[in-house]
Amino acid sequence: MKYFSYHTHSSYCDGKGDPEEYIKEGISLGMKAIGFSSHAPLCESVSWAMKSSNIQSYLDEISRLKEEYKNDIEVYLSLELDYIPGTTKPFKIWKNIADLDYTIGSVHLVKGDSNDEFWFLDGPDTNYSEGIQKLFHGDVEKAVSAYFHQVIEMIETQKPDVLGHIDKVKMNNKGRFFEETEGWYLNLLNKTLDTLEKSNCIVEVNTRGIYKKKSDKLFPDDYFLIECCKRNIPVTIGTDAHQPSELLSHFDETGKKLKQIGFKQVSVFHKGIWIKESI
Repeated sequence: MKYFSYHTHSSYCDGKGDPEEYIKEGISLGMKAIGFSSHAPLCESVSWAMKSSNIQSYLDEISRLKEEYKNDIEVYLSLELDYIPGTTKPFKIWKNIADLDYTIGSVHLVKGDSNDEFWFLDGPDTNYSEGIQKLFHGDVEKAVSAYFHQVIEMIETQKPDVLGHIDKVKMNNKGRFFEETEGWYLNLLNKTLDTLEKSNCIVEVNTRGIYKKKSDKLFPDDYFLIECCKRNIPVTIGTDAHQPSELLSHFDETGKKLKQIGFKQVSVFHKGIWIKESI
């Protein structure tokens, strides 16, 4: 299996380093492809997303680098697109106006009962616990269900090419609010799997939680991956790099794990289409 990275953040959003630094590092690592996927602009108060004023510069720079390094490495243009019902711009509009090679769909902000308050899954632990209390009145099942229902709606209505870190809702849980073996939680995973099975969406196996020591499991972990393998749901590896040194973090280990589970192939992007490559 050749090395690749399709989920990559640079200084255009919450990453560190200019895109060209990532490309040079990727070449030195012998990578086949690198895709840039900065967080698409949201409201200006969201510090980790790209500013609307920088979107054209981002598109121009990645397009320039794609041409400049075409003989050394495949460079692709993408965005990690958040989905918030009734709030975010439809993915197909982003894909068309930005001429994206592919889209990564993710949920970081979960809509509560209010239209202007969201449960933020990342960042300080207080965001996670306070969000459950404030927006879902302490009902963790309601909060986690809202997350997965938002993900399912994203798959059905936005049709992303790649689904980012599907069960990241567990990252800041750390066994405090719910157990991942509880029936209601497994039901949510199964409903998501049912939706994926009827879609053309590729599941990203995201390594960032492990190498940043925020989780001892991949996103998604064993149960979900075993089911993906059984149901022939395609997967790809995403390191979710936020600096050049992270481009292949935990990549080899994840490839070995997928092979142990039973996967024989992963999805890779090449010349405008997603194809399968042997592990």
